[in-house]
Amino acid sequence: MTSLEKKLKNPVWFSLNETHNKFLIDYDGVQFYHPEICTFGAFTDVTKTAKALNEYSKVSKNFFLVSEHETPLIDAATVFLEKKIEGCQMVLETLVDIEISENIVPLTENYIDEIYELIWLVMPGYYQKRSFNMGNFFGIFKDQKLVSICGQRMQTDDFIEVSAVVTHPDYTRRGLAIQLVSHTTQEILKQSKLPVLHTDKGNTAIPLYEKLGYKITRDMNWWLYGRK
Repeated sequence: MTSLEKKLKNPVWFSLNETHNKFLIDYDGVQFYHPEICTFGAFTDVTKTAKALNEYSKVSKNFFLVSEHETPLIDAATVFLEKKIEGCQMVLETLVDIEISENIVPLTENYIDEIYELIWLVMPGYYQKRSFNMGNFFGIFKDQKLVSICGQRMQTDDFIEVSAVVTHPDYTRRGLAIQLVSHTTQEILKQSKLPVLHTDKGNTAIPLYEKLGYKITRDMNWWLYGRK
């Protein structure tokens, strides 16, 4: 049995081998999500990444490989590195209770377009419309519109990732995001799974996550590639 610690070191890989196996595209041991779901990939053998990236570039113009330490190999004739996002992984130690004063509602498929538009307004480039199928999403409405959301992304038998934490610029600084993250975290704990999240180093939201009981545990880098 694979340990939780090993799964956390390669979260995309183990998500695709467990809960999200139905979304898997495999290129000789380099694994990707179906591009309509998510453009993330992972590997265990870095010598295989160049060929796999060439193949995946045929179905997605832009895409990521996620790794803790290793640098993927690429075929520079076909693929180029757009940027490396230096990120970190945060894991919940003990959830700190906060007051939930907002009406937080589960988001159904009826809100797929609104979720997509809000995420791309605040954080363009990291979300596909069908990423909705990766996990549960929750939202807060103000003035008859969806203004803040939080969702779930990578999942295994042991952990679920909190993701897509975004608030419309006109509704920030009202405590909406922290309440949504707290609620989503509680929903993960109800499934007896470990809540985790990923963010870029230096993100101003890190203190918010720490306030809820999350702790930075390791680097997690996101290599963004483009098709030439």
